[in-house]
Amino acid sequence: MLEIKEEELKKIIPSDGPSINEIKTYLEKYNDEYIVIKCGGSVLIDNNLFDIFSKDIATLNKLGFIPIIVHGGGKRISNKLNELGIESKFIKGLRVTGKETIKVVEDVLIKFNKEIVTSLEKQNCKSQGINTKENNIISVVQDNKELGFVGFPTDINKSTIDTIVNEKKVPVIAPLGLNLDSQTFNINADTAAGFIAKKLKARRLIIMSDVEGVLDKNNKLIPEINSNSIKNLIENETITGGMIPKINNCLDVASNGVKGVVIIDGRKNHSLLFELLSDKGSGTLIRQ
Repeated sequence: MLEIKEEELKKIIPSDGPSINEIKTYLEKYNDEYIVIKCGGSVLIDNNLFDIFSKDIATLNKLGFIPIIVHGGGKRISNKLNELGIESKFIKGLRVTGKETIKVVEDVLIKFNKEIVTSLEKQNCKSQGINTKENNIISVVQDNKELGFVGFPTDINKSTIDTIVNEKKVPVIAPLGLNLDSQTFNINADTAAGFIAKKLKARRLIIMSDVEGVLDKNNKLIPEINSNSIKNLIENETITGGMIPKINNCLDVASNGVKGVVIIDGRKNHSLLFELLSDKGSGTLIRQ
């Protein structure tokens, strides 16, 4: 971790972010440990939120943290498929991806991957794109024949990430992978981020979405949950629908070497910085 003087901190941290005193407390906490950040939802299509996200990642990089970005792109993909007159079908929340669709998915995600890299570079934050055409690191097998070209990760090339990180760059990973025949497969972004976090034994997996976190029956945020409370929340239908696989994926990650998984609201100003660098945190923390 970098030794940063208070005057320097004031220049790096946004004025509406966490306080300098809080930040000093947390600078050592994540010393030389990977923080995997999955970014999805509104953050990726709202220019203002996207801009704040890029600035926050650049801030973490300047503080000496090691952020690894895994991005989604579902809304952009749906928009492009609609534009081309290709119908989107889903099975249990996963996009059915035929031959025509996988080409569109790959094109959209790679274009977006480059946009994130460019956005970070504008914040004086060096970064490197990782996708199926450039530095591919994810090996996959077909998840389910019914879904077509949807893959499940089987391995990652950690040395590529280490090389990028050692150059003080931020890896930006598209949720795409190749099978043994070099065929491109689409991967659910939560699944990809969880798999990468486990393989890297990351300190944190942060899922940025457009929900506040896990809410109770009165729509109040639940700050922390574990395997026992998750079971109860599913049984009493506090957690329902598409949130169930998301939470189960988070629990799997928290049970396999990652110290904590957090779902945070990417619509809130600097939610990423408040989660990592303040006492109150942000969103719902999921532990084993």
